[in-house]
Amino acid sequence: MFYSLMADAVVVFHLLFIVFVLSGALLVLRWRGWIWLHLPAVAWGMAVEFLHLYCPLTPLENALRLKAGSAGYEGDFLGHYLIPLIYPAGLTPQIQIALGAVVLVVNISAYLIVLLRWRRQRKGR
Repeated sequence: MFYSLMADAVVVFHLLFIVFVLSGALLVLRWRGWIWLHLPAVAWGMAVEFLHLYCPLTPLENALRLKAGSAGYEGDFLGHYLIPLIYPAGLTPQIQIALGAVVLVVNISAYLIVLLRWRRQRKGR
């Protein structure tokens, strides 16, 4: 039971991390200090997608599931949990590149807004 709960917690954390990578710049708009957590998270998220890396959370979840007596799964978090919801054919390198591009475009757009706001605030002083 403990290992199963821990595996579920890893999945929740993994999903929250993905949401943070995609939308954490909104926190930066409000609180500048978040930039120090968000930029490395974005860099990691883009590296995972563009370089086709596995996030270490995936093997951790699989190990916890195996200790709980459940079967682990092949592939990565996106391929197992999210992609089947969006792309029934499965995760391909092309889809990973597209997801990485989405992360890049969303964050460049958000950080342009952040920079414009910071410039306006500095000029207003």
